Formats: sequence, C-alpha cells, structure tokens
Amino acid sequence: MSNSPSPAELQKLYEIRFAGASEYREKVWNILVNEFFSRWIPERSVVLDLGCGHCEFINQVRAEQRFGMDLNPDAVTHAGPGVQLLTQNCASAWSIADESLDVVFTSNFFEHLYTKSDLRDTLAQAWRCLRKGGCLIALGPNIRYLPGAYWDYYDHYLPLTELSLGEAMTATGFSLEEEIPRFLPYTMSQGSRRPVWMLRLYLRLKFIWPLFGKQFLVVGRK
Repeated sequence: MSNSPSPAELQKLYEIRFAGASEYREKVWNILVNEFFSRWIPERSVVLDLGCGHCEFINQVRAEQRFGMDLNPDAVTHAGPGVQLLTQNCASAWSIADESLDVVFTSNFFEHLYTKSDLRDTLAQAWRCLRKGGCLIALGPNIRYLPGAYWDYYDHYLPLTELSLGEAMTATGFSLEEEIPRFLPYTMSQGSRRPVWMLRLYLRLKFIWPLFGKQFLVVGRK
C-alpha cells in the first residue's frame, strides 16, 4: 500500500471530510451498534474495528476486549477508555495472536485499499486472527449503485460490490452468512443530517432498503 495516502495525508483528509460531524456520527453509530450490529457481537467477545477512523463504532461496542486499527494519527485521540489502538498497515501481519478475535468489523474501509492483493492479504489476516465461529462484518459503498459518486473521494481505489467482496471472502475460507447489496444510504460526510429517529425507523423497514441503500453489508463466518 505504498502509493496510498500517508498518515499525515489521512489525518488532513478526514479533518476536512468530517469537520463538525463528530457528535452526529456518534449518535448514528450508537443506534447502528445497539439496534443492529450487536446481534453479531456477544458482550464477552474480543472485537477489532478495522480501519477504525475516529472510533465511532468501537467506542459504542460492549465487549470484553476492544481493538482499533488505523494509520490515521487522530485515531488514538478519539479512542474511548479501554480501546487498544494498533497503528499499522492492515495488509501486513497483524500484531494479534492467532485465533484470538471473535469479531472483525469494518465500515467504509476496503475501498481505501490500494490493490486487490491488499484486500486478499487483509482478509487472510482476519481469518488467521479469528477464532473458529468468529465473524467478519463488512459494510461499504457498492459501486454497482454508485458508479460515479464512488470516485468523488480522493482515497477511493478499490471498486467493490457485495458479490466481489463475498467471492474474495469465500476464497479466503469464510462461509457467507449475510450478503445484502443495498443496506444503508451512502455517506454521512455530505448532504443533510437527518434526525436519528429516522435511522431507527429505516433499520426496521427492510422493504425500503432497496430504495435508498447504496452500501452493501457482507457477513462471513470462520
């Protein structure tokens, strides 16, 4: 990933991209974690947030042990109490023991990897570190429904759909448990900030996901 943005560039990009949105994003992730993603996260589990950014997901998680991984230097300043930060290239060997994680979660991150080889190596590290029965939860923009807007971000490199990611996960050894092509709307860094009660309603009304969803959700189990 030598051609990807440097840590300093990542820091500047995310300062600009999410300026003034921290409080709103925390409220959104509180709902997403507690009312949706918690079904895959037992409270006594060990969880890694891959590409944790400003730690909005991992800070909300109830777990026995929590890790975040990101090259952005700002990640450490946003990590909540008890969250352990790993600052490293995710395509290199993770500083985590074999079969020590129960959940690896990643949101809007795989598209930032520079090559398919980086994705393959990252998935292999997730597989190595997960216990048998552990799961990888991946949320990200689906290029099938965002053919132009996908490239509006300077650090988007790898185009993915739920099918291409699912295929890569299956090749790594994961058994797919969920493969939803249209889950959440696209982004919280642009556009209006809708009231959070609308998100609660949206999560319950699955029949409207195909109308508004631009992000896939893929869950694989080891």
